[in-house]
Amino acid sequence: MSNTVSPLLHDLPAGIDEILPGVIADRRHLHEHPELGFHEVETARFVAERLQALGVEDIRTGINVTGVTGLIRGELPAEGPMRTILLRADMDALPIVEETGAEYASQVDGVMHACGHDAHTAILLGVARVLSERKASFAGTVKLLFQPAEEIGDGGAKGMIELGVLEDPHVDAVFGLHMNPQIPADVVMVGSGPLFAAVDSFTVTVHGKGGHGAYPNTAIDPITAGMHIVFGLQQLVAREIDPMTPAVVNVCTFHSGTATNIVPPTATLSGTVRTFDPDLRQHVKARILAIAEGTAAALGSRAEVDYHWGYPAGVTDAAFSGFARDVLAEQLGPERVMVFPQEMGAEDFAYFLQHRPGTFIYVGSGNEARGIVFDCHHPHFDIDEDALATGIEATVAVATRFLAGGIPDDSREPTHQPPIVSGPRP
Repeated sequence: MSNTVSPLLHDLPAGIDEILPGVIADRRHLHEHPELGFHEVETARFVAERLQALGVEDIRTGINVTGVTGLIRGELPAEGPMRTILLRADMDALPIVEETGAEYASQVDGVMHACGHDAHTAILLGVARVLSERKASFAGTVKLLFQPAEEIGDGGAKGMIELGVLEDPHVDAVFGLHMNPQIPADVVMVGSGPLFAAVDSFTVTVHGKGGHGAYPNTAIDPITAGMHIVFGLQQLVAREIDPMTPAVVNVCTFHSGTATNIVPPTATLSGTVRTFDPDLRQHVKARILAIAEGTAAALGSRAEVDYHWGYPAGVTDAAFSGFARDVLAEQLGPERVMVFPQEMGAEDFAYFLQHRPGTFIYVGSGNEARGIVFDCHHPHFDIDEDALATGIEATVAVATRFLAGGIPDDSREPTHQPPIVSGPRP
């Protein structure tokens, strides 16, 4: 692959080293002041002020409550039509009490950046600084997008898309990243095709008849019915779905009763569903309803099922992903680029991938020697801040090479074939 923007990319590591202390300071500030989904008011203000100071154009705030976008226009002529690429960072934190003991630990009781979104935001601000200072060295337009509420509900991505963030200007491709403490901070992982699963949730309320614990024959026990429903649901994947087809149905909560001598009138259980195939997704919902309602009826009770459709499956574009692997292998070195296989975690970046071609990478953030080994959503979660430099370099390389006109056609296999590394997504 020829390097059409070699001056920018060849000088990139040195430029990132120069700004890295500021990027680390930004990440630590954000880590100290976490905000939950759709409450990222101060975070959004911080981002907008940083972008304004950098001279980023067309800064828009308050998109889907707290989302922020801005534009950086390159000044080089493109080898073909002018392109726009969207770079996304999520901003929200989690309702977790931090236990890291870090000097930059959360100052907000019960709220913590335990999934690396502070790092994602700091990386994209670093990318904004690099590209703002090098507009004469790349072509096309970069759309920076800082997204609220990746962790909750339908996610912030869907609402931002509905409000038009993929237009004005028209976005041609999308790119996102995520911290991954399972791999070292100088490594990236690139997926291709279906990368992360659709995620749905369900709640089953079993209505029985309350009574005295000494006389169960006068009651209709919803706990017993609920237990049989759990057994049926846990066998759904094992006995009804092709074992070569990825799927998860998992009951994760069961609540009922108030005392040891009372048969309760109701029991409630809930869980998660993970699939890739849209038809299977519909089938699993239908079977959950049938198993819950049929089992409850057979035991004299009644089941009420509330099923919630969550994030869709995240399907990265094969051509763009192959292109990104080649770019990253050339920029970082092939030994630093690995493939992360398909897995069952979910991400609302999937909504962007439904509308535009693109890819999603994992940036290694672990450091076993320093004890940075805890997975995302853990109260001891932290990152090796060298990951910030890796994330900036990877993002700038892929974005500028795409804008310069580089991308394979759909039939082209990537030049670089990195090793596959298994492991859970954060």
